Amino acid sequence: QVQLVESGGGLVQPGGSLRLSCAASGNIFSIPTMGWYRQAPGKQRELVATITSGGDTNYADSVKGRFTISRGAAENTVYLEMNSLKLEDAADYYCSAAVIDIRRRPQFAWGQGTQVTVSS
Repeated sequence: QVQLVESGGGLVQPGGSLRLSCAASGNIFSIPTMGWYRQAPGKQRELVATITSGGDTNYADSVKGRFTISRGAAENTVYLEMNSLKLEDAADYYCSAAVIDIRRRPQFAWGQGTQVTVSS
């Protein structure tokens, strides 16, 4: 089983910055892809950004140039640096991981979510 634990959410003013962190643990052989999704009240969960173990990144158009996804040296961690935050960025942010477990089986895991509030 794989667990993802996020941290770093909070309240920020428009134009401000936040950094989200997520750490994976469990019976993991490798993590080919990690990512961040978000869900605002009344809306569907949407992709924010993903990053592969090789460092390839993918961003939603709405966050390009403002958000940066990165992985830690240990590769079981993923970060989301969010700058120039807008009111519409407010949402619950969820970490995700596409994992190969120690039995070489693919799994997909979600974190519990961390809330980002953007308000003046």
